[in-house]
Amino acid sequence: MKKLALLILFSVSIVSFVNAQSNALGIRFNAGDGTGIEASFQRFLGDANRLEIGLGLDLDNAFRVAAVYQWVWDLSLLADGFNWYAGVGGGLLLNDRGVDIGALGNLGIEYNFKIPLQLSFDIRPGFYFGSGSGLGFGGAALGVRYRF
Repeated sequence: MKKLALLILFSVSIVSFVNAQSNALGIRFNAGDGTGIEASFQRFLGDANRLEIGLGLDLDNAFRVAAVYQWVWDLSLLADGFNWYAGVGGGLLLNDRGVDIGALGNLGIEYNFKIPLQLSFDIRPGFYFGSGSGLGFGGAALGVRYRF
């Protein structure tokens, strides 16, 4: 029941952020530690920085919430639409052992198509404090998002 309440709260929060500025909404497929699926929302805060908020479920029934501030750099030397990004943030992990609070890092590459579609590949290592304290690699993730 708590997970459902957090999911509803998170969904309402995302809707309150949406307006005419550059945003992206989609899914991240995680592999490795935290294998599962995550709803992902990106909001640009300027030309070269953004906030990414994620809400996910792992295969081991853990519920994850992550917020990462990202710096974005142009990689148009590869092709128009390529960017790479790095970021820092925090997260919560709720599972049958309790609640863990984490410090997260993020490093990835993305391609923005001429249509409003974005593909990304990244890693999000973290260090969690709580019932399952320790370093979590976070695995690699493939993201597919609609830009608006």
